[in-house]
Amino acid sequence: MCGRFAFHSPKEAINRVFGFDFALEYQPRYNIAPSQYILAFRHSGEQTPDTASDFSIEPVMLQWGLVPSWAKDPGIGHRMINARRETIDHKPAFRAAFRRRRCVILADGFYEWRRAEDRKIPTYITMKSGEPFAMAGLWEHWEGGSSTLLTCTIITTAANHALAPVHDRMPVIFSPENAAHWIDPDTDSRTGLQQLLDTPDNDALHYWEVSRDVNNPRTDGPNLIQRLPTDTDGTIAGPA
Repeated sequence: MCGRFAFHSPKEAINRVFGFDFALEYQPRYNIAPSQYILAFRHSGEQTPDTASDFSIEPVMLQWGLVPSWAKDPGIGHRMINARRETIDHKPAFRAAFRRRRCVILADGFYEWRRAEDRKIPTYITMKSGEPFAMAGLWEHWEGGSSTLLTCTIITTAANHALAPVHDRMPVIFSPENAAHWIDPDTDSRTGLQQLLDTPDNDALHYWEVSRDVNNPRTDGPNLIQRLPTDTDGTIAGPA
């Protein structure tokens, strides 16, 4: 799964990597948790197969934890922070968004808790290049009484070879080109969308052990992603 991540890159880096130029303001964050609002990019307008419009991308703040439009209780979002790639095209909570409301969620890294004997080691995973990356997501619009919510979920897949020692799942990470294809409403073929979700078995990512302070979702700051020099047994936590 993906239950915590960091995003702190400046707008200039987002523009350089993805070509997204935008005016929306956001704060650098190092411990983003479910139910919080996060920066995402989506097609500007309702993503329906019969919408005829020029393809453009807009930034949006979405609450992390997808609430389907048909949900009676928005609390369902607490259980919808991730969507499994294997079931998004037919699971009722996600299938409509898969067809019409796709987004990408920007990150500089994400956390997993690696099991080691009787403890869980918080581990930070990021690109070797140091560049921000885009995670595949879905978004939804929910209304109930006087309340309106824009929510999202992060799509996960089986961990590739590089991350298998840490966890058996990982977020789907896009190249800049595939991020644009994912958002594009013209990419409406089920086969084409599923192909975009294929995760290369490469070594573009690396990881290291970080402070247990990240366990508390109320903590934040760049110290949370700093690498601890060694594990308790004297071995480096992950590949450099």
